[in-house]
Amino acid sequence: MDDNTITGEVDFDAPGAGKPCKTWYKVLGNIGTSQVPLVALHGGPGAGHDYLAALCDLYEKHGIPIVFYDQIGCGRSTHLREKMGDDSFWTFDLFVRELDNLIDHLNLRGGFYLYGSSWGGMLASYYASKSPPGLKKLILLSAPASVPLYVEGCPKLLAGLPEDVRRTLEECDRKGDHESEEFKAAAQIFMKKHVCRVDPIPEAVQRSLDNLKDDPTAYLTMQGPSEFIIVGKAFKDWEGFKFGHNIVVPTLLVNGQYDEVQDTSFEPWFHTIPKVRWVTLEGASHMSPWEAHDRFIQIGGSFLTSKIVV
Repeated sequence: MDDNTITGEVDFDAPGAGKPCKTWYKVLGNIGTSQVPLVALHGGPGAGHDYLAALCDLYEKHGIPIVFYDQIGCGRSTHLREKMGDDSFWTFDLFVRELDNLIDHLNLRGGFYLYGSSWGGMLASYYASKSPPGLKKLILLSAPASVPLYVEGCPKLLAGLPEDVRRTLEECDRKGDHESEEFKAAAQIFMKKHVCRVDPIPEAVQRSLDNLKDDPTAYLTMQGPSEFIIVGKAFKDWEGFKFGHNIVVPTLLVNGQYDEVQDTSFEPWFHTIPKVRWVTLEGASHMSPWEAHDRFIQIGGSFLTSKIVV
């Protein structure tokens, strides 16, 4: 472990869990200094913090301490496989409660930044709209402002795939077959074009994909069987932009040119969040901090450290 890194666990009272829970976290840098730390929220749900390793240069090059953590249900935090399909348990409010618990445990109410990637961005936007004490700035990376708009745009992405891949995905969807090797192989083609275009896939990203494979409880319950089939109660009708006007901190929006979160489902943030800047990174998709790393670190670092933010 790096000398600048500490890890720990915090007890988390998850309503309805039926057992003691813990949230595992890792801190890069010293959160006791004058530099405001960044709390990073991973996607999935259930991917874990691993793929967020691309953010580490925000600390190395800009001196911003970073708090990573595995949300409940994945990675090194408490798993709840017995809650599969329990949409009364897997809610936004559950994860807000967990985030509040972690921030209080680390004594960050004096000031912190918030970063959310994909589902983590949806959660971060919801959290920020509640004006939590201490929040200074927000970065939303490839987080849909409207899931219905995201789903509406998926046919356009599927239409750009090879015909045999598209047919396989559509036929499997029609039959409700999301577990066959044929479906999984076709879904991988979609992933390589619109989720992570780095080849080979970075080890840290693969670890997050392995987390989802190992325990898909939160993902399957909240979202559904794939990136383009969303049937989970928590997600399917979610339209975060409707509370965007309540996000009062300076906000940076980032998505990729080939992102599965297309402009049509991302743009509503730009029109509803009062203090906002939007950057689309060329050549990148859903994991632009890996695909356009230097550009992302430069933009993100400047946003977080500059007094002129929008």
